[in-house]
Amino acid sequence: MTPRLPPLEYLPGAEPTGIREVVVVIPAKDEEELLPRCLASVDASLRRLAVAQPRVRAAVVVALDCCRDGSEQVVSRWPAVRGVRLEAGGAGAARAAGVKEALALTAMPPEKVWIASTDADSAVPDWWLLHQLDLADAGIDLVLGTVIPDPEDVAPDRLAAWLAVHELADGHGHVFGANLGIRASAYLAAGGFPEVPAGEDAALAQRARELGMNVRASDGARVLTSGRLRGRSRGGFADFLAAF
Repeated sequence: MTPRLPPLEYLPGAEPTGIREVVVVIPAKDEEELLPRCLASVDASLRRLAVAQPRVRAAVVVALDCCRDGSEQVVSRWPAVRGVRLEAGGAGAARAAGVKEALALTAMPPEKVWIASTDADSAVPDWWLLHQLDLADAGIDLVLGTVIPDPEDVAPDRLAAWLAVHELADGHGHVFGANLGIRASAYLAAGGFPEVPAGEDAALAQRARELGMNVRASDGARVLTSGRLRGRSRGGFADFLAAF
């Protein structure tokens, strides 16, 4: 049974912001094995969004960063997904390049465009995009979602240790690039994802808060992410999980 979306608390004076286009950005580095699951989950989320908000257009960009495996071939099997080859060599630069490519695909003004970010080793719930756009229409500029390591590939004791220090609830204090959404106008005003090896998501969130943007930490659309202990980028989620 699909969980019901949590009720929204609209900001005082907020009116529907009229998001007309969603761009989903997915950095990938040698993710041939897990990328199909990710793209299938994003597709399901797009389909649900199309039913609920048929006027909203969507585009998906996969930033293929230093890929030496079959990730590009995986993307080619999804006609609606645009793959961009690059040699950024880092999550921050790859995510930023993906957003740049995605924004180039739209002629909409940035206040009408929503950027949704996830990772190639993750799987989003089918209400993921609908939840983010509901929050956007409530006046939110940046949505910080939660993630949970895949119980299929992480030991129960390690997962329990991770959960013990991660509050999976609305108002949490975490930032994950695998579950993040931001209005394009806010993204540009904040300077975008910095081209750093890791931590680009937290840096963007910090800048958004410094600028007084409306930020919502939400557990309304939790994302499943790989529980592997050896990741594709140094300082990423796998390294963090391995510390437990």
